[in-house]
Amino acid sequence: MFRHVVMFSWTEDATDEAKQAALEAVGGLPDMVASIRSFSVGTDAGLAEGNFDACVVADFDDEAGYITYRDHPDHVRVVTELLRPIASGRAAVQYQL
Repeated sequence: MFRHVVMFSWTEDATDEAKQAALEAVGGLPDMVASIRSFSVGTDAGLAEGNFDACVVADFDDEAGYITYRDHPDHVRVVTELLRPIASGRAAVQYQL
């Protein structure tokens, strides 16, 4: 298995509606990208200062499955149209399980 983890911080002017729309769109990606084996998205519980605001964890059979997801037009659209406009920070890592 191959895992992709990405975390986002929102801009100060990101509306609750924009954040919800972005996370709902991200949450819909497993229905569009067949290479996803496991997928979760959530917001920070607010228990520590300085955390990111939201996180996505996605598992794939292998690196090729991740690349398929990364380059999939629906994923690219969600990132470009909904996430980037309201993200002030992003961190990601991919690793073999």
